[in-house]
Amino acid sequence: MKKQRICIVGDGLSGLTSAITLNNLPNIEVHLISSKAVGKIDKRTTAVSESNFNFLKTNISNLNRKLFWPSKNIELFFESSNKNINFLNFTEDKNNLMYVFENIKIKEMLLKEIKKKKNKIILKKIKNLKELKNYELVVLCLGGNSKLYNSILKKKSIIKDYKEVAVTGFVKHKIKNLNTSQFFLKEGPLAILPFSKNNFSFVWSLNKYFYKKNSKEIINILKNKFSNLLKSEQKIHINNIQSFPITLELKRSYHDKNILILGEGLHTIHPVAGQGFNLVIRDIKKLKEIIKYYTNLGISIKNSYALNDFYEQRKTVNTITALGIDATHNFFKKNKYLDPFKEIILSNINKNNILKKISKIISNQGL
Repeated sequence: MKKQRICIVGDGLSGLTSAITLNNLPNIEVHLISSKAVGKIDKRTTAVSESNFNFLKTNISNLNRKLFWPSKNIELFFESSNKNINFLNFTEDKNNLMYVFENIKIKEMLLKEIKKKKNKIILKKIKNLKELKNYELVVLCLGGNSKLYNSILKKKSIIKDYKEVAVTGFVKHKIKNLNTSQFFLKEGPLAILPFSKNNFSFVWSLNKYFYKKNSKEIINILKNKFSNLLKSEQKIHINNIQSFPITLELKRSYHDKNILILGEGLHTIHPVAGQGFNLVIRDIKKLKEIIKYYTNLGISIKNSYALNDFYEQRKTVNTITALGIDATHNFFKKNKYLDPFKEIILSNINKNNILKKISKIISNQGL
């Protein structure tokens, strides 16, 4: 059977992962198109669940496990009127709960894999989707704001401006036995994600007015906050500080004919639960399954119901997950009238083993 050609537009984590995954299918030829030098610098970290790590391990032949920092313990805290309530702890003895990696290092690894398998890489800026008419499938992995989406979108997206700013960065430290942690603070949720023995990354979601007022002092504020939360007087060094606005955006149209939106262009969600790239991986996994099904039947992807099947099987799951994370964020936002009731509820959660098991399954499988 003649190979069917798939074009991946975009060289971020979503684009590179899609290119490698789909190229593993028989009778498929993948081309990667990037407007710039492939593998541009990305000074962030990303967390993936155990099940998604296993998917990456299965699809990436040269996966370097040393680049993925495992976590067997996750702690959740709620800042009450006089203390931080440790309301939920997840612990695994055998398996890992999640893995954290530096984006730039994983992109380098993915790019080596693409070159090793001799995928065609085209350096070109696509201005019109008609330029891609000779492909059986076009997958757009261009982030959240590409103008190329406009010709695909038939329905208005679900959009919410949180009026918040996510502040991210790396911290070098000498603190022993540091666990992955999520603190729900009065200023906003703060996640601590260890990615090596003496380094962790953080994501702090702040009210944009608070951030604007305190942006020049943010490093000192962070140092004081980490010192109090981690109960450590050890000196820390903060670098790679970045900030970006936080929005919720869910596309209600996923595709048009043989052109599909994937990655952050499909769904941008609040970072509070760290599920952004996990959703993307689950989308890629489902897309691979559907394409394999149609190609095994000898059907052209371009003339099939493949993308409609993808839409039907992923839209509801993605929407429920995104809105569930939105509801979680709203629950933990400071409210002087509701906080006393939250404290009572959260103080008893850690005693409920069934709830803890359900929470772990949801985080790992995205159910």
